[in-house]
Amino acid sequence: MELVRTALEQGLVYGILAIGVYLTFRVLDFPDLTVDGSFPLGGAVAATLIVGGSDPFIATFVAASSGFIAGITTGILNTKLRISGLLSGILTMTGLYSVNLRVMGRANVALLRQKTVLTMVGDAGLPEDACALAVFLIAAAILSYLIVVFLHTEVGLALRATGDNERMIRSLGVDTDSMKILGLGLSNTLVALSGALVAQFQGFADVGMGIGMVVAGLASVIIGEVVVPPRTVARAVVGAVAGSIVYRFVISFALRAGFAPTDLKLVTAIMVVIALAAPGSALAPALKRHIRLNRSNARGVSGSGVSGVSNADNGSVRVNQEAR
Repeated sequence: MELVRTALEQGLVYGILAIGVYLTFRVLDFPDLTVDGSFPLGGAVAATLIVGGSDPFIATFVAASSGFIAGITTGILNTKLRISGLLSGILTMTGLYSVNLRVMGRANVALLRQKTVLTMVGDAGLPEDACALAVFLIAAAILSYLIVVFLHTEVGLALRATGDNERMIRSLGVDTDSMKILGLGLSNTLVALSGALVAQFQGFADVGMGIGMVVAGLASVIIGEVVVPPRTVARAVVGAVAGSIVYRFVISFALRAGFAPTDLKLVTAIMVVIALAAPGSALAPALKRHIRLNRSNARGVSGSGVSGVSNADNGSVRVNQEAR
């Protein structure tokens, strides 16, 4: 039971990060590596402000806002300075490592015996074991709803169209650069918010807590597309959160089965490959086309063999008739 509760808590709080990764990876079609820097940025800002005596809710809000600034920095590098999307994310992520150290003043900040969002909710009367689960569930549900509503607004539709066909939507008068900057800002806002909540959940913020977050987010989105086929935007957003929960369950079971923490990257890679090859995934149509092509080639070979035999038979009949 403890395993299930922990996996649900982690799945929901990292599910907020997965929604952010979904926005860039699927909606904008942008390879954003800023996530590895904006996730610890959120934790660093929230932890530093809380230790400094700020209200935990205000600290969490400021942490999320810092993620927005990180995201639009990547967007400006890409759209205004014409640096490729991949390199823009890498540059921002690299710079954020120094920013996070500067914000915290050291490599990590402990939150022991500090008031956090979770402890404040616990003081309101909720059982201690249920605090984190309740807060993360409510936060993931509200954010999922808001993102789905936003993606159905006029600006949200322009954002989706920018990812689908940038040239077409630009010809209709939409400023695609602004759409990219906005999308990256929103995505990293969610990522930083997730980092702020994770720091308060685990009791510390560390400069290395963002390593591998991009891979975890992508794995959650891809697994979520298998668990909940993304036929609508709402299903895709819910699928990202569901994929995060499944991902954390698998990681928990892998640790329980005796895998070393150093093996978890390999477990993640295997999970992503299985999810990509599963029916209904992005890789499945390519596999089906490959299998269909092989079958048609096989039929073509066997068909040519049959026609060759019949032609040979016809030829022999013709030769026999001429001999007569």
